[in-house]
Amino acid sequence: MMFEHKSVLLYETIDSLNIKPDGIYVDGTLGGGGHAFEVCRRLGEYGRLIGIDQDADAIKAATERLKVFEDKVTVVRSNYVNIQTVLADLGIEKVDGIYLDLGVSSYQLDMPERGFTYREDQAPLDMRMDQRNDQTAADIINGYTEFELYRMIRDYGEDKFAKNIAKHIVRVRETSPIETAGQLSEVIKDAIPARVRAVGGHPSKKTFQAIRIELNKELEVLNQSLDTMIDLLNPGGRLSIITFHSLEDRMVKTRFRTNENPCICPPDFPVCVCGRKSKGKVITRKPIVPTEEEIEENKRSKSSKLRVFERN
Repeated sequence: MMFEHKSVLLYETIDSLNIKPDGIYVDGTLGGGGHAFEVCRRLGEYGRLIGIDQDADAIKAATERLKVFEDKVTVVRSNYVNIQTVLADLGIEKVDGIYLDLGVSSYQLDMPERGFTYREDQAPLDMRMDQRNDQTAADIINGYTEFELYRMIRDYGEDKFAKNIAKHIVRVRETSPIETAGQLSEVIKDAIPARVRAVGGHPSKKTFQAIRIELNKELEVLNQSLDTMIDLLNPGGRLSIITFHSLEDRMVKTRFRTNENPCICPPDFPVCVCGRKSKGKVITRKPIVPTEEEIEENKRSKSSKLRVFERN
């Protein structure tokens, strides 16, 4: 199966970067190279794109797609949390733009053997974005304590039935390990009242999201990277981030605001004495969201939000 992923908020993201033909840009979540292709089209002879992804399938697909721009592109298999090291290894101190598309790719969702989907009963509980990692989703489901499962589903899935789901998982795995998406979905379904299942979305969606975030340390990686990415920007450079759920969006929104106004002096102080300086400004007071037309063409874009920060 080809690595296919319909790029979300494609032109909005490209426009937000204010691309300079001779600039250096970093795609921290390269995927199939959809956003990267459009960036490269706007680069001149001395422009450069660094593409980072931890998924081997993405690296292969993006390298092929961007072959026409190979003199401008460097593809690195890594996690964007390592962006500073990646750039240092390439002799690059600062860049003119960085962007992230934090969504799971259509390819990852549509390949049952990758284990991201709850819609394929026989799909293994894998969910690794980087298949070099030893731990899988099955290890979490069968190895975490009941409290750890509850905390994960509550915090990352924001599911009000988290406690009951955790209890059911522990009870079922005492008999035999939970190894497939179908088995886990049945456990989750039994833990949620029928009246709720009748009106809500798929009962497994929130729990599967929580496991994926936990396994791949998605929020931890984002939290560790935001300030670093801003520090790596040249004056006027922009950081553009597409999020897909409230936890990511809240983190990006808060960190952007803090970098714009880092002062920690009490509000009644007549002048700032903490000495903290603004690193730039938030370009998007409200997030950019997909048009109705895009949502119609790509249902997975519905929850996406784009926020942009510009360096001083």
